[in-house]
Amino acid sequence: MLRIAIQAKGRLNEECLALLADAGIVMSGGNRKLIAHAKGFPMDVLYLRDDDIPQAVAMGVADIGIVGLNEVAEKGEDVDVAMKLGFGACRISLAVPRDADYNGLEWFNNRRIATSYPRILRRFIDENNIKAEIHEIAGSVEVAPAVGMADAIFDIVSSGGTLIQNGLVEVEQVFASEAVLVANKNLDEEKLGEIDKLKFRFSSILDSRGMKYVLMNIPQDRIAAAVALLPGMKSPTLMPLSEEGWYSMHVVIPQDELWEKIEKLKGLGAEDILVLALENIIR
Repeated sequence: MLRIAIQAKGRLNEECLALLADAGIVMSGGNRKLIAHAKGFPMDVLYLRDDDIPQAVAMGVADIGIVGLNEVAEKGEDVDVAMKLGFGACRISLAVPRDADYNGLEWFNNRRIATSYPRILRRFIDENNIKAEIHEIAGSVEVAPAVGMADAIFDIVSSGGTLIQNGLVEVEQVFASEAVLVANKNLDEEKLGEIDKLKFRFSSILDSRGMKYVLMNIPQDRIAAAVALLPGMKSPTLMPLSEEGWYSMHVVIPQDELWEKIEKLKGLGAEDILVLALENIIR
């Protein structure tokens, strides 16, 4: 049986639980307990602080974990990044006061930078020959320049709203992050097999996100033009209708292309177009 570590609370918790639920895995007892048993997969769930998850997986306290790639990089624990999960996207960036006369990375020379990610920041400033002082603080990094603790910050940015509220502007994007599945490097073949099954479930869910299943009726003489427009995953599915000269076409379309494609299909003569949600794609 696997043991997976996930964030007890915070920005990744809900999306992580939603992914597990979509994969047919639900937890008993919620996240009020340290350990919960999962239903739908042979697995126990360990609820931890996000910054403790890489260490827990490296030590074997948990076999696998779901955590931000930023925490994996910052902690430097020896774990395998088994899969990117496509949610929890953010970046870690350098930000300076809005009224700073910023002229490039050399601005940071002989300055103090406040951060909760000193390892990532140290690597970046060393690679760029910046001579700056790193001031490590645990929280409320964005207020450090305003209270005189630092000249700039290095912190997580999602929308950028928090920076604006604190009179800061993002000047350098350093590290891109998202949620990842990490695994202990010393697992036996049985557990590795269980992880492969879990990854298979996750992949089918992630592949379906942002996709729509579209059905339409189309004249037979317009099929070639429609197929050229909509190749599908291999090719569209076609089924003859009882009305001679007409076919039903089934195809998967990315959400961001949906309306453009539908307009073109209607221009080709497609009728009775149905757009359906797509839960899983099994490849």
